[in-house]
Amino acid sequence: MTTSPVPPPHPAATRSATAASDPAPRTADRTADRTTDRPAAPGEATDRAAPPAEDAIARSRAARFVTDGFEPKNWITALTLLVGWRVAGLAGVGWGLFGALFAAVIPVLFITFGIRRGTWADRHLGVKQQRLVVMVFIITSVATGTLLMGLLGAPRPMIALIAAMVVTLVVLMAITVVWKVSVHAAVSSGSVAILALVYGPWLLAAYPLVALVGWSRVALRDHTVAQVWAGTALGAAVAATTYALLRG
Repeated sequence: MTTSPVPPPHPAATRSATAASDPAPRTADRTADRTTDRPAAPGEATDRAAPPAEDAIARSRAARFVTDGFEPKNWITALTLLVGWRVAGLAGVGWGLFGALFAAVIPVLFITFGIRRGTWADRHLGVKQQRLVVMVFIITSVATGTLLMGLLGAPRPMIALIAAMVVTLVVLMAITVVWKVSVHAAVSSGSVAILALVYGPWLLAAYPLVALVGWSRVALRDHTVAQVWAGTALGAAVAATTYALLRG
């Protein structure tokens, strides 16, 4: 019996069979390699998360530097010396130092002593009750300095300067009873306003420093924006008005 010859497979069928037997073409492999998500290595994840944390730490350090560098005692010391120099030269500087003793040095010593004894939480007095007690002491100290300057014959503008500090502190303390207004903002703003009265309005160009102080207080979460704005406005209005009325 003759057998019929088996016909050769069609070329198209051969190509189809070859394609079916190849489970993953090389092009697909390369595409898969590019598109497959792989979990990030621990080091990579840390690197991506680090910049925001580092930025927050850097902002906090900068805010703390500003708050400490431009705290009220530094403004008060600079203000008394600058006004004293303008009013009476070296003699005025001497009166400025005398005023700063009662308005800055003695209050700082009182606060430092309280911190060492554990009476105050920190030198910026974030706790309201502690803040009020210290403000009463500072008002007493500054009022004493004002009285002594009057008795000892200090120039009238210097007496007016220290008296302006007393009035400003009284207003701030009255508000602090119900609301934590920013003393940092008030003192810095009042200082710039008085310097503008003494040296001229060009000193108002120093107000960006006041804004910087306000930013630091908000960044450290010691005050809200409203408390900083209130302190800025009150400090300028009360201190400058009192000084202008009393200096003669």
